[in-house]
Amino acid sequence: MNYNFFALISRMKYIERWALMRNTRPENLCEHSMEVAMIAHALCTIGNVRYGKNLDANKAALIGLYHDASEIITGDMPTPVKYFNADLKHAYKEVESIAEDKLLEKLPEDLRPSYEDIFRAEDTDDDRYMRRLVKAADKLSALIKCIGETNAGNTEFRTAKESTGKSIRSLYQELPEVLDFVNEFLSSYGSTLDELT
Repeated sequence: MNYNFFALISRMKYIERWALMRNTRPENLCEHSMEVAMIAHALCTIGNVRYGKNLDANKAALIGLYHDASEIITGDMPTPVKYFNADLKHAYKEVESIAEDKLLEKLPEDLRPSYEDIFRAEDTDDDRYMRRLVKAADKLSALIKCIGETNAGNTEFRTAKESTGKSIRSLYQELPEVLDFVNEFLSSYGSTLDELT
């Protein structure tokens, strides 16, 4: 039997993000997911090394890779629409869950539990905390996109940069790993290759 899961996942490269805004450089879901995976891994590593956490950084990276996989089926719902009100947010979560189920059905039955573990939250404190760091990594990736766009002179991203920055700052107290990442790594984004090397 032929299974379509990975062929579907490979289509993330066709899903454009930030559809409601003019972009100087388009960003696709595949690029975004890779960046979220790297940042999520870093946040968990910071948590383990500096804050005595016991987080699975490798699993966080996998969750980051697949965190928006449902958008292969649903498309990228713009944030202002997705979070317009509680009813719409709840409805979209249901649609995402159905899309994730559709993706998981494209796996052989014996492999499905391993991927369900990536797509679905476990009920442990460490897992919940790790998934919060993945969401923070998602926000950091969005802020990095906003930084790149505004540095390129695109004022279209000015308010998105401000609101995303505010959202990230609200996480500092509960997720000190985010503050560490911002303080130690964020200012490098937008630098030239010569400046970075």
